[in-house]
Amino acid sequence: MEQKSFFASSRLSIGVTLFLLFGIALAIRIYDITDLPLDFHPTRQLFSAAKARGMYYETLPDIPEWQRGFAVQQWKTKVTIEPEIMERLAALIYQYTGEQLWIPRLASSVVWLVGGIFIYLLARDSVSVDGAVLALAFYLFMPYGILASRSFQPDPLMVMLIVAFWWLVHRWAISHLPEGGDGSGVRGSWLLAILAGLVGGLAIFVKFVAAFFVIGGALGALLGRYKLRALVREPQVWTIGLLGILPGATWILYGKLVAGLFGGDMSGRFIPSLLASPLFYIQWQTKAAAVAGGIGIMLGLLGLLLVRTTGARAFLIGLWGAYLVFGLYFNYHISTHDYYSLPLIAIVAVSLAPLGDRFFAHLREASFPYREAAGWVRGAIFVVLLYGVLSTVWAVRNQMKSVDYRPQAARWAEIRETLGSDVSFVALTEDYGNRLAYWGWLKAPLWPSSGDLYQADVRGNQRDIEKLFAEITAQKSFFLVTDLEDFAKQPGLQAELSIYPILEQGDGYLIYDLEHPLEAQP
Repeated sequence: MEQKSFFASSRLSIGVTLFLLFGIALAIRIYDITDLPLDFHPTRQLFSAAKARGMYYETLPDIPEWQRGFAVQQWKTKVTIEPEIMERLAALIYQYTGEQLWIPRLASSVVWLVGGIFIYLLARDSVSVDGAVLALAFYLFMPYGILASRSFQPDPLMVMLIVAFWWLVHRWAISHLPEGGDGSGVRGSWLLAILAGLVGGLAIFVKFVAAFFVIGGALGALLGRYKLRALVREPQVWTIGLLGILPGATWILYGKLVAGLFGGDMSGRFIPSLLASPLFYIQWQTKAAAVAGGIGIMLGLLGLLLVRTTGARAFLIGLWGAYLVFGLYFNYHISTHDYYSLPLIAIVAVSLAPLGDRFFAHLREASFPYREAAGWVRGAIFVVLLYGVLSTVWAVRNQMKSVDYRPQAARWAEIRETLGSDVSFVALTEDYGNRLAYWGWLKAPLWPSSGDLYQADVRGNQRDIEKLFAEITAQKSFFLVTDLEDFAKQPGLQAELSIYPILEQGDGYLIYDLEHPLEAQP
């Protein structure tokens, strides 16, 4: 007689398990969500925040005209790469709630949790309920994922749509009835084909890099079960492909040929020389481990080896292969921007399902007290697993509580008051001037960060600091430094500014007077 799974021993047990996992996952994402969005890649979050504010202020009555003009200008002059989906959603909700930055962060959290539903369904259909619970727990409670999933940027929505596509294309593949027993012919559901194509296309539309994971998931799901000849002849496969290509291709053509979008941001993501650098691979591994955990990646790869069926193994190989190709192509960003590895959390989660299935199978088969007191042992194991989830959540909660970013809004307002609104100055400041613009309502030419100077060196465009300083500060009255940590990494800039007096030194900022150099004073 076949034994029931550990978590699905009854509808009540699996229902309680899922309710607890999703409930705790939502609770930790809501905690302290009204703090300023500076806890996770503030440059990217404030980029979206400025766009959303511009959209909102454009139609907002009873505000000073200078504020409206500044907000709209900030929105329309920022480079547009992805469609402004989350930004427009936030601006729409602002019409009813006022400008509240926690609203888009909550929206991102919700779409990430929706992605968890598809992680569970995908792992359940490909492995088992027990494996699906482990996959879901990893996806919901990986510490990096908790912070990333409540960030104001398109990536959580992209990951959710990618995972939804994986489940749909996997369902399409396993629901087909072979016309021959060897995968030489397929016959399946048009509804699943259309839904898979639309969802995959939406993922690519939200962020074009999703194409790697959509294509990898599709190839893994299909080639693991059917021969290439049969797939090429199948109209539904062409339907999935065309629907997947259409939204993203339309956006690119519109952006390039009609709206003049994208700017130079599409360049510089692939640097061939990095492929020959051992440091690149070390940095990539470091970023990947920060996102999905070194132990998590290791266990996910072990799960890939433990999967029971050829089709499921091919599907997982497709996902890992997609991440590998993606990282090699976007080699600069994958080694310097950890959130570029965000889909890795979903890949590792699904790969853990076979490991979870084997683990809980051994628990069911164990001969010690489990058979004599099955209920008690089941309860004890459940408590141990719940402890692991809660301890992780508590650690993330402590991390969130340790820093309060709310006073920074007043700090930027103080800088505006000190400088005034009609001054010419240069700034070395955080997040490419986004904090200065968002809370200080000021815009200035920016001195490059140490990271920007490093990137220029990697590309072979080493900058002459003395010449660069003269160019950027020409006809400027002040030099504002708010990123003191980065300032400490730039001895060349410190040397250039050493001949100028400090006009004002406040909480976390310096203002140099460029109009009265020290050597010119009596």
